Amino acid sequence: ELRYLSSGARAFWTLANPYTRQGPGYADFVTSIAAFNTKFVKACYDAGVPILPGTDANVPGLAPGFSLHDELESLSKAGLPNAYILESATRRAAEFLGVSKDRGTIEVGKRADLLLLEANPLDTITNTRRIRAVIVNGRVLTSAELDARMEALAMRRADPPTQ
Repeated sequence: ELRYLSSGARAFWTLANPYTRQGPGYADFVTSIAAFNTKFVKACYDAGVPILPGTDANVPGLAPGFSLHDELESLSKAGLPNAYILESATRRAAEFLGVSKDRGTIEVGKRADLLLLEANPLDTITNTRRIRAVIVNGRVLTSAELDARMEALAMRRADPPTQ
């Protein structure tokens, strides 16, 4: 996933990487926080606290776009139902942001940006990664077109050869 990021973002991650700067034991500390957060998110869900995904922050270790899939999977592993997770990433997110009049659900008159998947994410949330096509601004982009665009992006983002 790092190959799609700018060299500046990769450099920031290298400089800001807490795993290399904090010394021995830091990875175990972070692992314990993740375990706590998993239980905490489930407890919040069980208590009726709304949960929304949002991992596209400029934080070392999170590749925008990819990290959303990672978060959906983490929410599923925490015990949240897949239907709730998908609603949170679509309809509930649009409601929270105050843009539900034109996005967040599939309805006549709303923006027609959609992912078409090869398998049902209600069965397994990891199926959100199995993208067959994207419809954006009324244009269909097939998985082959998306793969080609991602490869072109990786080539543009590749570090120049050192001399």
